Amino acid sequence: MSHGVRVEHAGNAAQVEAAAHLFDGPSRPDAVERFLGDPNHHLLVAYDGARAVGFVSGVEMTHPDKGTEMFLYELAVDEAARRRGVGTALVDALATLAREKRCYDMWVLTDDENEAAVRTYRRAGGTAPSGHILIEWPLDT
Repeated sequence: MSHGVRVEHAGNAAQVEAAAHLFDGPSRPDAVERFLGDPNHHLLVAYDGARAVGFVSGVEMTHPDKGTEMFLYELAVDEAARRRGVGTALVDALATLAREKRCYDMWVLTDDENEAAVRTYRRAGGTAPSGHILIEWPLDT
């Protein structure tokens, strides 16, 4: 990873706001509060100096007969910081956290056309088992 880039666990709204330019849309204060208030939700932010250049979010999910796994919810890297190892470092940091939390695995879902994401996840040690499909239920609230 590029010299000077560090990864930190975001623990307050100011750290979330520092990474807001990397999100798909504006952050919602109620969602930020709920996310940060749940110990099973994780937001790791990569900084180059004082500027947030990437983030990864993860959610611990537990099932009675399986234990706990880490779902890599979203990964984003600022365009100017891409191809410098930031995304791989973020995924590695989340995997390290998952191990510390005693998760039995970590997983992510991405489009096979998203070549940058697939490369990043594979570079970070992920594999792509075949035969998985996504089925969703849009729940308008």
